Amino acid sequence: MTDTTDIQSLGGKARATALTREERQRIARAAANARWEKLGKTPLPIATHGSPDKPLVIGGIALSAYVLADGTRLLAQRGLQSGIGLSEGGGKSGERKIAALMSKLAAKGIDVRGLVARANSPIRFIPPHGGNPADGYDALILPDICRVLIDAQRQGKLDKRLVRLAERAAILQHGFAVVGITALVDEATGYQDDRAKNALAKILEAFVAKELRPYVKTFPSDFYREMYRLRKWHWPEEPVEQSKRSPLVGKLTDDLVYDRLAPNVKNRLKDLIGRDESGRLRHKMFQRLTDDFGEPKLREHLASIVTLMKACDDWPQFKKMLNRALPKYRPLPLFDQPLLEAQT
Repeated sequence: MTDTTDIQSLGGKARATALTREERQRIARAAANARWEKLGKTPLPIATHGSPDKPLVIGGIALSAYVLADGTRLLAQRGLQSGIGLSEGGGKSGERKIAALMSKLAAKGIDVRGLVARANSPIRFIPPHGGNPADGYDALILPDICRVLIDAQRQGKLDKRLVRLAERAAILQHGFAVVGITALVDEATGYQDDRAKNALAKILEAFVAKELRPYVKTFPSDFYREMYRLRKWHWPEEPVEQSKRSPLVGKLTDDLVYDRLAPNVKNRLKDLIGRDESGRLRHKMFQRLTDDFGEPKLREHLASIVTLMKACDDWPQFKKMLNRALPKYRPLPLFDQPLLEAQT
């Protein structure tokens, strides 16, 4: 005689096999929240997209990403900590390691953008596959963490053992400079299929201004000083006017900056600015970047480059790191997604 338990088990397996992936995930999430409610806890938000097996990868750095039912994009706490170069787990006395790091930098006079409180207030949620609850942060926390680390490095306020955090921050920062961390999370989790199909087709609109902006010095002196050092060129004691610089400096600037800022932006800027009778651009390209997006992204990109430059001893070493961390974009006929050039 067949055991009733065996029959029920077989029936359960048959039902499970007949369910779609989405239905199984929905049941698992409901079960996880039911267990949470039994403990007297408020039901947790549920992630509808994302998987630890398909992380968001930026410059070789993997971050577990999720999207909640209300559209909130999250980065898992453990993955975020390891992604910026910290070990996983909590800090002393339960303080989270990102918060502890930000507290340390704040004590040194760095503007940490409220990250101590934000890092100590993660969002607990149920992953799409169910299971134990996880802690995560709104994905918009990552750009702020990167800015703080890079700023601390520029001011010389990172301990030697923490300089690597600024280097990783530079890699991460460039990865979401074009379309933002939100769009990258959407792509990694598959949430982009549920968005408007033309969301990433607005790169040029975001970067390129309709009118010429007044000239304001944008490129830091360190950018050119480090370029000269790495190229083994003599750095002049007196500043050299741009018009008197070697044409190679302009070509290198295109390579290091505008070819890596965003797809098609360099060509669009040059078309709008035009050239004079001698063939020189009539204005600086950054004068046609938007105030609210393009110009800030250029400054972030320059900060990332200078950070990499200072970490290198010669030009070949720098270019190798640059091509890995901040690869060139190749022109896009359609802006459905940003594409990167293969580096040789």
